Amino acid sequence: MMAKILVVDDEADLELLVKQKFRRKIRENLYEFVFAHNGIEALERLAENPDIDIVLSDINMPEMDGLTLLTRLPAANPLIKAVMVSAYGDMENIRMAMNRGAFDFVCKPVNFEDLELTMDKTVLHVQQLRETMKAIKENNILKMYVDENVLNFMTHKEFEHSLLANETLDATVMFIDICGFTAISEHLPANTVVQLINKLFDLMVKEIIAQKGHVDKFMGDAVMAVFRGDYHLDRAIDVALAIREQFKTAEEIALEGKVFTPQISVGINAGEMVSGNIGSASLRRLDYTVIGDSVNLAQRLQSAAQPGQIVISEEVYERAKESFNCQRIGEVNLKNKAKAVMIYEVVD
Repeated sequence: MMAKILVVDDEADLELLVKQKFRRKIRENLYEFVFAHNGIEALERLAENPDIDIVLSDINMPEMDGLTLLTRLPAANPLIKAVMVSAYGDMENIRMAMNRGAFDFVCKPVNFEDLELTMDKTVLHVQQLRETMKAIKENNILKMYVDENVLNFMTHKEFEHSLLANETLDATVMFIDICGFTAISEHLPANTVVQLINKLFDLMVKEIIAQKGHVDKFMGDAVMAVFRGDYHLDRAIDVALAIREQFKTAEEIALEGKVFTPQISVGINAGEMVSGNIGSASLRRLDYTVIGDSVNLAQRLQSAAQPGQIVISEEVYERAKESFNCQRIGEVNLKNKAKAVMIYEVVD
């Protein structure tokens, strides 16, 4: 990887000397040099070349000296490192340079072998810093795509040895669909569709988080959420009621001559399900989710729900009827269910 180096010195013959001493590495594209004659010019070169790795700077220069330049480098490029190359090699100047942020100090007259080792060490340090910053940035981006439960699971030391591990648990699954959104999205620009659905999703997610549920996935214009722990069913129903109330008070959305009234249909089911990584270890593509008949039924209940309805199974009704006002809808035939299923609606 090529190292880009800014040399700051007011000696007129230094540029030629540097090019001579490092001609082989310049020819092999290992070093690229940029030159400036004082601190002010150095800041201009840094603005023009944001990919500069390190600065080699003298101390005594006109207009702006090297020690002042050191104090200005963090604002110009917070990752860049400076090596001071100066005849003022007394302890006072060395300490002042280091206290102002110098990475290293080389005394004149310059031993170019020692300077080359110092440059390589400094360049390596800067490149490692850049790799670290890149990893942090990528990690922060990936966190937006990965649920917190997955991140917590990944911190377990047995994670790498149990990629396909799973557990059986009793939990509640909820599917929330934005009614009529597909129809209106056909008439809107893609960017407008994304902005609108993200706004509606954010409204749902805030309620889910408030009741300590977690979003398992976003599916088109629907959300799948899972609730575990104490009173997981009650918390899920509370979320559904809160979201429905929010949508009731939401204003109509007028876009491109189309009017859209936000409404949701919800399916909720509770019971035993399997939680874990579903996918292919060979492909290294896994989805940390829940599966099972209870999950499938929740999705089918949502499909049977009308706009504004929160639909539950009879088993869930028996568990929730003491806490919530529910009404029987009747028996319905659900996809992949051999027998008709009795369903109920949560009123309040």
